[in-house]
Amino acid sequence: MSAKADIALIGLAVMGQNLILNMDSKGFVVCAYNRTLEKVIHFLNNEAKGTKVIGATSLEDMVNKLKTPRKVMLLVKAGKAVDTFIEHLVPLLSSGDIIIDGGNSEYQDTSRRCEELRVKGLLFVGSGVSGGEDGARYGPSLMPGGHSDAWPLIQPIFQTICAKVDNDPCCEWVGEGGAGHFVKMVHNGIEYGDMQLISEAYHILKSLGLSETEMAQQFDKWNSEELDSFLIEITRDILMFKDHKGYLLNRIRDVAGQKGTGKWTAIAALQYGVPVTLIGEAVFSRYLSSLKNERVHASKQLKGPGFKPKVDDLKMFLNHIKQALYCAKIVSYAQGFMLMREAAKENKWNLNYGGIALMWRGGCIIRSVFLGNIKDAYTRNQHLPNLLLDNFFKKAIEFGQHSWRQVVSNAFLWGIPVPALSTALSFYDGFRTEKLPANLLQAQRDYFGAHTYELEGQEGRFIHSNWTGTGGKVSASTYQA
Repeated sequence: MSAKADIALIGLAVMGQNLILNMDSKGFVVCAYNRTLEKVIHFLNNEAKGTKVIGATSLEDMVNKLKTPRKVMLLVKAGKAVDTFIEHLVPLLSSGDIIIDGGNSEYQDTSRRCEELRVKGLLFVGSGVSGGEDGARYGPSLMPGGHSDAWPLIQPIFQTICAKVDNDPCCEWVGEGGAGHFVKMVHNGIEYGDMQLISEAYHILKSLGLSETEMAQQFDKWNSEELDSFLIEITRDILMFKDHKGYLLNRIRDVAGQKGTGKWTAIAALQYGVPVTLIGEAVFSRYLSSLKNERVHASKQLKGPGFKPKVDDLKMFLNHIKQALYCAKIVSYAQGFMLMREAAKENKWNLNYGGIALMWRGGCIIRSVFLGNIKDAYTRNQHLPNLLLDNFFKKAIEFGQHSWRQVVSNAFLWGIPVPALSTALSFYDGFRTEKLPANLLQAQRDYFGAHTYELEGQEGRFIHSNWTGTGGKVSASTYQA
C-alpha cells in the first residue's frame, strides 16, 4: 500500500483528537490510532467525519500508512505507557524514523529514551505541548527537544500547527535530550505560581467584601493593563459564571488537585540548588488545601486576628494588589529562568531564553503580554544573568514594591495566607541583600559538625575552629584551597 499520512498520532483522548483535527485543518494527512480500536472508529465517524484523517487498526497498519521518514507522535499517559508503545514501535520502524512524545513526561525519562533510540538509529523527540484542549485544536505552544536531526523533519508540521504571535510561531527547537520537556516542566511550575498568586489576590478581594461582579471588574481592568494574560482573563470569566443556583465558584470545594509537573519543578530546584521558592510555595499550598477536614477542625480551634480586613482608600488598595501581583509575577519568572539556566549549564543545553519567552507568548496557559517584555530583555542582553537585573523589570519593581509591601503586610495583619506573594517578596529582599546571615549558619555548622567556613577575602580557603576548646582540629571534610 502506498504511503498516505504525513504523521501518525497515538492516543485519542481530548488533546490527541484536537491536535489531529488541528493538523488536518492545516493540510496534513494524519493517521489516528488508539489501543482501543472502538475509539478510532468512533473518532472517524464523529469528530473527524468529513476530514482527511485516516485510521489504523494496528501499529503495523499505522506504520504502513506513513510516508518516510515516518513520524509517530504519542499523546498517552506519561511513564510506563510511553515505554510500552516505544517498545512495540521499534521493531516496526526503520533507521531515521521519528518518535515524538507529546505528553508531560519527566525530562530524565526523555533523555534516557533519546539515547536508547539513538543507538537503534531512531530519532526521539520529547515535546512540551501547552494550551489545553483549545490550544491543541487551534494552536498550542510547542517546545520540542531531543535528537536534533529530527527538527528539520518535524519543523514544517510543528511550526504550522502552533500558535502565532505577530506571525512568529510559538514553537522553536529547544535543545538536546530532555531539554524540551524540562522547559515544559518549568512552564507548568510557573503556571502553578501564577494561579496561586491570582488565588491569593482573589482571597484578599473577597475578604475585603467585594462582590463577584466587583471582583470580575477588577480582573477585567487588570487584564487591560500590566497583567494582560490568559489566566487573568479566565479568572474574570469564572467569577461571573452563573448557573441556576447562582455563582458556581462559591460552591466549588476548596481542594486543589495536581498532575505532578509543579512538584517536579520544585524537586528539580532542590536538585540543582536554585531557590525557586514561589513555585515551591504554590505546590505546598495545594497540599495544604487537600487537608480540608483538618482545616475545618482547626478553624474552630485556632484563633487569628479579631477584626475584619478594612482599608481607608479601597481604590488605592486595589491598585496595590495589582502591583503586588505584577511584582511577584516578575520574581516567579526570574526564578524559573534561573532554574533553566542552571539546568542548561549542568546538561550542556544551549537554551535560547528569549526564544522560550516567545514560545510562551501564545497558545499556552501562561501566555501574556508580559512575556514579550522577557523576550525584549534577552534581546537586549542574551547573557542576562537574572531578569531582575534587566532595566525594564528593575524599574517595574522599584515602582511597585511599596504596593507589594502594603499588600503582604496587611494580609499578615488580617490573618489572610499569602504564601506566594510573601515568599516572592522575601526572595527579592534576599537577592538584593549584600550580606545575609548565612555567616552565622556557617559558624553553627562548624561548631557542631566541623563543616568548616571561609573568611571574607580568603574565598576558597576552608577553615575549622575549635569553638569550645575540646573539639580538636580535624574538620568533617577536607577541602583544597
